[in-house]
Amino acid sequence: MKKMMELKSYFEETKGFGVLSTSNAVGVVNAAIYSRPHVMEDGSLAIIMNDHQSHKNILENPKAHFLFMESGPGYKGKRLSITMLREEEDTELLHDLCRRCHPKDLEQDKSPRFLVFFSVSSDRPLIGEK
Repeated sequence: MKKMMELKSYFEETKGFGVLSTSNAVGVVNAAIYSRPHVMEDGSLAIIMNDHQSHKNILENPKAHFLFMESGPGYKGKRLSITMLREEEDTELLHDLCRRCHPKDLEQDKSPRFLVFFSVSSDRPLIGEK
């Protein structure tokens, strides 16, 4: 749990962008840009997803990889191996966590959004090993 609290602080304080890599049931790979994930009190990692290819893939194959690159010079960040635990669709928690969800935008965009929870099985630096 200590490691997850460190991750929580890291993602709350560190700016940057993420790449979520997923694959479907037969191994066709997809990668997409995502913002910083949320580390929840239960130690899970939560990512807000639209109903696009990454979400479809994670429903077929729960294993994924999240690469996070910090803003600024050099190559700093994290590589996380993750496994889907569960999801919620358009919940109050999702809207509370969303950093870019504005009520006006939500009224116009009626497509479903999912808050997908993951366990973290490995946490490595962006470059090299620990």
